[in-house]
Amino acid sequence: MTSNSFNTRDQLTVDDKTYIFHNLNRIDGVKRLPYSLKVLLENLLRNEDGERITAEQIKALVEWQPKHVQVQEVQYTPARVLMQDFTGVPCIVDLVAMRDAIGDLGGDARRINPLIPTELVIDHSVIVDVFGRPDAFRTNANLEFERNAERYQLLRWGAQTLDDFKVVPPDTGICHQVNLEYLSRVVFTRDTPEGTLAYPDTLVGTDSHTPMVNGLGVLGWGVGGIEAEAAMLGQPVSMLMPEVLGFKLTGELPPGATATDLVLTVAELLRHTGVVGKFVEFYGPGVANVPLANRATIGNMSPEYGSTCAIFPIDGETLSYLRLTGRPEHQIRLIEAYAKEQGMWHDPVREAEYSQTVELDLGTVEPSLAGPKRPQDRVPLRIAPNAVCALLAGESQSDALKIGLDAASASSFPASDPISLAHDDPSDAPRPLADDSCAATWKPRPVPVTLSNGQRFEIDHGSVVIAAITSCTNTSNPSVMLGAALLAKNAVEKGLVTQPWVKTSLAPGSRVVTDYIERAGLTPYLEALGFHLVGYGCTTCIGNSGPLIPEVSAAINDNDLTVCSMLSGNRNFEGRIHPEVRMNFLASPPLVVAYALVGSMHVNLTSEPLGIGSDGKPVYLRDIWPSPQAVEDAVTANLHAEMFTQGYADVYAGDEHWQGMEVPEGDTFEWQPESTYVRRPPFFDGIGHTPEPLTDITDARVLALLGDSVTTDHISPAGAIAPDSPAGRYLTEHGVERKDFNSYGARRGNHEVMIRGTFANVRLRNLLAPGTEGGFTRNFTQADGPVTTIYEASENYAATGTPLIILAGKEYGSGSSRDWAAKGTALLGVRAVIAESYERIHRSNLIGMGVIPLQFPEGQNAKTLGLTGEEVFTITGLAGTKVPTHEVRVTATNPQGQTQTFDAVVRIDTPAEADYYLHGGILPYVLRQLLDPAAGPQNPGPG
Repeated sequence: MTSNSFNTRDQLTVDDKTYIFHNLNRIDGVKRLPYSLKVLLENLLRNEDGERITAEQIKALVEWQPKHVQVQEVQYTPARVLMQDFTGVPCIVDLVAMRDAIGDLGGDARRINPLIPTELVIDHSVIVDVFGRPDAFRTNANLEFERNAERYQLLRWGAQTLDDFKVVPPDTGICHQVNLEYLSRVVFTRDTPEGTLAYPDTLVGTDSHTPMVNGLGVLGWGVGGIEAEAAMLGQPVSMLMPEVLGFKLTGELPPGATATDLVLTVAELLRHTGVVGKFVEFYGPGVANVPLANRATIGNMSPEYGSTCAIFPIDGETLSYLRLTGRPEHQIRLIEAYAKEQGMWHDPVREAEYSQTVELDLGTVEPSLAGPKRPQDRVPLRIAPNAVCALLAGESQSDALKIGLDAASASSFPASDPISLAHDDPSDAPRPLADDSCAATWKPRPVPVTLSNGQRFEIDHGSVVIAAITSCTNTSNPSVMLGAALLAKNAVEKGLVTQPWVKTSLAPGSRVVTDYIERAGLTPYLEALGFHLVGYGCTTCIGNSGPLIPEVSAAINDNDLTVCSMLSGNRNFEGRIHPEVRMNFLASPPLVVAYALVGSMHVNLTSEPLGIGSDGKPVYLRDIWPSPQAVEDAVTANLHAEMFTQGYADVYAGDEHWQGMEVPEGDTFEWQPESTYVRRPPFFDGIGHTPEPLTDITDARVLALLGDSVTTDHISPAGAIAPDSPAGRYLTEHGVERKDFNSYGARRGNHEVMIRGTFANVRLRNLLAPGTEGGFTRNFTQADGPVTTIYEASENYAATGTPLIILAGKEYGSGSSRDWAAKGTALLGVRAVIAESYERIHRSNLIGMGVIPLQFPEGQNAKTLGLTGEEVFTITGLAGTKVPTHEVRVTATNPQGQTQTFDAVVRIDTPAEADYYLHGGILPYVLRQLLDPAAGPQNPGPG
């Protein structure tokens, strides 16, 4: 039963159709609120029930104080849930297991259904096995189905059995682009007994890049799979009222700067500002100069700078994009009328009240890369060679940038002019940067390579071996995609070719992309440079880059070369892209093509030739870079609304593989005991009607002692499965051949594989096992604590009943919204994590799996406290409580019997999180609520 304490129900008529809505104008003081908080306020008004969502919560949001620390909890009820298959499969596996569990406890399995619309797009499974040839797409698609038939069968079963659950089949597009181009409503409508209700489209997604749709004015963000499951089952997302940073945009992008350069600049600025857990909202006169696709690009990388969302308000550009993508005209008029009536229409001269503001003049953006390990580490293109040389020589990121900038200032390159791509007269071109810093700090060591066709060349540290146009961030953007295609055309016409050691690939975010490139007549030029279509999906950006060229791979491994990838993605964390590639850079699609032409990070694209043309003359990047007008003309001529309406007309149908699958019937799924892809998870084993009392954590051991910026990519299993790893050995023991290992992501429905891959990233550095890299630790169940794998150590600890903890530094768990980073941690036997600070999603996910996140005292960490990881830990203050206190006492006893005691802060931030922890996790809590809805929430609040 909904309440209406503030008397906001009203009517809105559009095209003679009347809608019910909650009118924000009936509440004093709302006009000053940022756009995003207006959306959140409407959400509370519409879902007010006097219990979970109260008039007090609504009043607190209306009275939101931008300069105060927010302590008020609110309950956010998304209109829908978006999933991709890597995170979606475990969600469906859990729901299926929950159906079994509720049946075992005497309930009805059919009660386990999504209660809000849930859409899953299969986009994370295609691997670039084949590239650079016409049959690459079909071959990769066939291999994808062969490998993933068991997973896809589960999803087909879910689509036909679960209510309000739809699946977009493989080879259609990336979930965020499909969401942007088709799924998003902007204004949702729902029939009620009182009439048709209109309200803002909101969502949570099981991928951290869900904020891409913020560019459309749709509020949503990434959550862990376990949080998404709870939302599907009717649980609101518990959160503290956010701080909102206002990001003022002025000016417009200069020629030569792309949407990618803009988002890398924004990521650097906001990561430096500090926006973890905050809303970011764009406003100002420059907003009108940012096309919708560029807005989506900025929103997409929200997790890279740490914000919960990065939203643009609705304006004329929003409506233009909706028309372009074929949305119904009545829907567009409803969106315009609703936004203007609610004060959600962008006014460039009005500034809402914000917690903080920053400003960016778009005219200062210059061509850039980001890397080699983090997406917020921007490197101006003009200094890239010198910076890379310094990094290869062992310099820190900051020192490498300084060396590059110093070299740039010593050259004739005009630092005030960030664009060197527009020079028409070669005599005006800047001279190459001084390379003394390179020569002084790093010496080339070329390695000869001979391909099977007899072609010979040399590669070295800094060679680019992967050039991938991939990822939702950029492949949703026609200007950069057609820009890349036009650059390829110009390069081919000049006689340039791709270097033979580079693995090239084109993986668009939807079929519309290949349609408009084909319509423009540019496909042959991309293919001439090896950028054949390899699939519609995330591919390289998610770690599905496939094998390198075999001879190149051998040269890298035999000579311990530090080689590079160049991708138009959003993620370049260590070990993510390819285990043999240590340096990974993000760049715009045109620059990806350019680096494929030179094949090395040591070439300065702004001042040195890319190669020698067919006329014998050097060809510079400025010679082939398409003008802004050429790009705009290509977009205008080749992108039309009917391409979207036709492309999405049968979006749920799938190809012959999908349609031909045999799908079992029944309310519960038939688990296959021999399956190595889909297994019943243990999360509900032995569950009772009531939770067990909380207990202290006694005599725990440290499983891993970690430094700063350990990401979920370091924790969660991802990428290729090594044959000699615990997961590889498990698959081999179960009769799986090496060629059929697939990836960790594809096997997320099998907890046995995933637990063995948790903390197994090849670049993880566990300080408890110095001198190692990868998933290793020390096993203190044996004398002297020998080094072993983290999984095998956890097995030994489990056998002796020893609880485990993790010690970590700052920004623990930054990265994707990976549920398995928390699930794997819990299944390894970890009861608590003690870190200096957390990224929002992973902290919440740990609680969702019954792992308590604790924080070192302010200014303290493992090093300042003298902790080595060899201690035995006891954590008191949990036993006998329903809600953990604000602090718990931690006592560490070292091997010499000396003790160190400190009070750790409990990072259970909301009453709902306290409920989840009390029940041992969010899934047991939801299951018990479904069995006994009258039980209600258990906790008034933490502390």
